[in-house]
Amino acid sequence: MKITTENISLKEKIGYGLGDAASSMFWKLFGIYLMFFYTDIFGMEAKLVGTMFLITRVWDSLFDPIIGIIADRTNSKWGKFRPYILYVAVPFGVLGVFTFYTPSFGEEGKLIYAYLTYSLMMMVYSAINVPYAALLGVMSASPKTRSILATFRMSFAYIGSFVTLLLFNPMVNYFSAHSNDIEAQRHGWVMAAAVIAICCIVLFLLCFAWTKERVQPAKESNSSLKKDVKELFNNGPWWVLLGAGLSTLIFNSVRDGAALYYFKYYIDEEHYGKIMLVNVPFVLSGLYLALGQLANIVGVIIAAPLSNFIGKKNTFMLTMLIATLGSILFYWMDKDYLWGIFSLQVLISICAGAVFPLLWSMYADCVDYSEFKTGNRATGLIFSSSSMSQKLGWAFGTAITGWLLGYYGFQANQLQSQETISGIKMFLSFFPAVGTVLSIIFISFYPLNEQKMQAISVELDKRRN
Repeated sequence: MKITTENISLKEKIGYGLGDAASSMFWKLFGIYLMFFYTDIFGMEAKLVGTMFLITRVWDSLFDPIIGIIADRTNSKWGKFRPYILYVAVPFGVLGVFTFYTPSFGEEGKLIYAYLTYSLMMMVYSAINVPYAALLGVMSASPKTRSILATFRMSFAYIGSFVTLLLFNPMVNYFSAHSNDIEAQRHGWVMAAAVIAICCIVLFLLCFAWTKERVQPAKESNSSLKKDVKELFNNGPWWVLLGAGLSTLIFNSVRDGAALYYFKYYIDEEHYGKIMLVNVPFVLSGLYLALGQLANIVGVIIAAPLSNFIGKKNTFMLTMLIATLGSILFYWMDKDYLWGIFSLQVLISICAGAVFPLLWSMYADCVDYSEFKTGNRATGLIFSSSSMSQKLGWAFGTAITGWLLGYYGFQANQLQSQETISGIKMFLSFFPAVGTVLSIIFISFYPLNEQKMQAISVELDKRRN
């Protein structure tokens, strides 16, 4: 490997962060609003939505390594990974809008439309997000610099999510003229998604323009696909991170996917009416979700200094342990005890925010470990696995949410039974706690501590020189 002179400016760090701000805007819409959109706005049964999420996301998760393999073998004047950010930005935004559009079809036609648009959107998401993630591995060869870039990435990701979650409901209300008529609501949803799509396209283009690839092979690898895959499967730390990432995303997706149901059917947020902030009307669920994103940013900020003090692995285990305890406590929150509900949301979200920059930095370490063991640096393939675990986690999490909503007797836009309400409370408490416990078990086997990575970095520097 050879490395060009490394001089990463603040502008470039921000540019890299803008890419995940764009990705996270729609990712949060999918994770928090899409289940609710399909059941209460689009008009599908919860169990059908759950099955659709599982089928489409499992396929799309398998599509991620394909994109990683293609990106690893891409050569252009812009590098291996940046061209995908340039060319896929507009399709990403366009398909995002069509995903939130409700056609005038019958039940079968709408189901086919939902499968088609959501599947295409997730494939386009892979085509831009996998190369974007892999870009981290070639912007710098320094583990510390990569940790800083991961911090910028996750900070901007949560900023993008915060803005989206704070403004999406007000935009829906604005474009629907504050009407509860279902057709007006459908118009409001697709127009709000269009605004988000335009923002995403601009942010992706800025990410492309402001970043640079530095770590490049001294000669092109002639490694075969079969060899790349075999080496990936023999990468023990990668398997650990795959399990930990999958479990963490199940934890997040179950909590996020059920939040709107929790506030609509358990808290009864309509009882509180609109809450005015700077002359903009908000609902409780929107404030709850936006507050969670702010807390995520706090978690991102504390992740680096805490991991420098006690190590990435210990930081991961500590934050997930706290999230487990906070999630279990959530079950006993009375619907009138809003301060307790919002306080636990802050605590759990800080823990969740701290975990994800650690995961991205650990995946970059896995790339170095693979090069150290095999001499082959399959950056795109390894980073695609992180996206794969992310989507599999969301797939299982949202599928479980849809199926269990059906199991507990959920019926959209109706008064729910006590059994259904109890089930909805479980989605924000015991069910996500299962994911955090599994993530702790997986990460306890992670072997690449700071001392080992320092030794690997020194050896790789010798080889490159």
